[in-house]
Amino acid sequence: MVMRLLCCLLLIAAAPLWAATQLQASVDKNPVLAGEFFVLTISADDSINSEQPDTSVLLKDFVVGPTSVSSRTNIINGEISKQTNWSVKLMTRKEGTYTIPAFTVAGVSSKPIELTVAKRSQTSEQNKEAFIKTSIKPTSLYVQEAGVYTVKLYLDNNKELLDGNLTTPEMENAELTPINKQSEEYELIDGKRYLVITREYLVQPQKSGVNTITAPVFNGRIRQNYRQMAVSAMGEDVDVEIKPIPDNYTGAWLPSELVNLDEQWQPKDDTVEVGTPITRTITLTALGVTKEQLPDIEMPQVQGFRSYPDAKENNHLVRDGRVISQQTASYALLPQTPGTYTLPEIKLPWFNTKINRISYATIPARTLTVVPSTNPLTPTAPAITAPQNNSSSMVSEGPTDVQTVTQVTTPMWLIIVAIVGYGLWLITLVLYIKKRPQQSASEALPKSVSSASLNELKQLAKQNNCSGFYNALNLYAKQQTGKNEAAIECLLASLKNTQLNDEIAKLRTKLYSSADEQVDLSLIVSLLSQAAKQTKSTSNATELKNLYD
Repeated sequence: MVMRLLCCLLLIAAAPLWAATQLQASVDKNPVLAGEFFVLTISADDSINSEQPDTSVLLKDFVVGPTSVSSRTNIINGEISKQTNWSVKLMTRKEGTYTIPAFTVAGVSSKPIELTVAKRSQTSEQNKEAFIKTSIKPTSLYVQEAGVYTVKLYLDNNKELLDGNLTTPEMENAELTPINKQSEEYELIDGKRYLVITREYLVQPQKSGVNTITAPVFNGRIRQNYRQMAVSAMGEDVDVEIKPIPDNYTGAWLPSELVNLDEQWQPKDDTVEVGTPITRTITLTALGVTKEQLPDIEMPQVQGFRSYPDAKENNHLVRDGRVISQQTASYALLPQTPGTYTLPEIKLPWFNTKINRISYATIPARTLTVVPSTNPLTPTAPAITAPQNNSSSMVSEGPTDVQTVTQVTTPMWLIIVAIVGYGLWLITLVLYIKKRPQQSASEALPKSVSSASLNELKQLAKQNNCSGFYNALNLYAKQQTGKNEAAIECLLASLKNTQLNDEIAKLRTKLYSSADEQVDLSLIVSLLSQAAKQTKSTSNATELKNLYD
């Protein structure tokens, strides 16, 4: 018992002697090749958990990977030894002589290391297990113009790839964005088969000048005949000339090699009827810009047409190392009144990078002819007309149908009686009008017709049938206004109800565009009913006033 206590006291007393007394730094290979990874190991002769060497000083000359730490304790013949190791992967892109500085941990410092980096031979790439090729299209860019940077990693297909990492290319004052997923294919070079892994990046410089795209670096492990070995590769850096925006350029900056505007119409005819919806689809295509850079196409307003924006979609893709972007926008046009209309030219300015000057993409003006509607639902407005001939008079008065009357030979005496009766009726009508000069024009329409139309609107509103509701609304407006063209607009102008105008505008938007507009059809019927009651009360008040005048 006493011996054990004595041993413990000795161990406690000797503990300060275990503090780190040495710190050593070493590399697994020297010299190394440019673009080749090597391992730097820093070892301390003690167990250290609270500190680690500062490797940030290496960032100036090297590509620095993550640091891994390990520790171990050995007891040999009663002697205890401890060790802590820090390992970090390093790589430099250019040949030369470099100094790995001294590190300090727990008050102990290592010695610096002189490292020699040899130039990698590009002519013997096909004899290596891995190499990288890089390229960019186009080779010179304007500010914010989109280029495509392509990286191809070649791996010896006869050796099994266990794992690997390909770094991301870098460029100052530019945005580099991966495009799609990497692709894999096989290629024969001097009779040797390689697996080729291709990655593409979208390059958008933000500042003019000569900038360098730093090539990516590959580091991995391969296996051949049960033997594992490290493999690395580095691509060549690419210098790119970035041109500034010309001082004389005005408007939205759109640098491209080609910009095109196209349009499609449905229906394709240049003659349309009032109320017939027209779908106009405009397609903007540009080369060398992203979909975010495409400007919105403004549809000019034309008097006599209502315009509703429909779906719009922007996309881009890469083809043959070039970025192609496209915008498709659709508009619903609704002609309101008959006539001949000219839709103005659409012109879009852009900067032509081929000829270094401003160009214009255009859609020429187009002339449309709008004719009255031939909708079978269009009613004939009630009106009093004089007979065109004796036969027509008999048709209007006779109890039989049109075809039967026109086929009967009318006696002369009956024609004379009809003329006399018609004359007496005209005299009576004139006297009646003179007696009531202030009679409301709204009484010319039968009340039963108005009521029946509102009932039909109520039924269609319950069914939520927007298309049928709009047709019935058009019929109701024609009955109320006596107008065959733009009847709804005339009705709205006479009622002057802002809420009713808004709801009918929502209804048209739902019918003639892809927007999911919520329309309260019952509210429209309610507003029309209120307007009809107000019109009736106003008419009755006028009649009472006339009685006492």
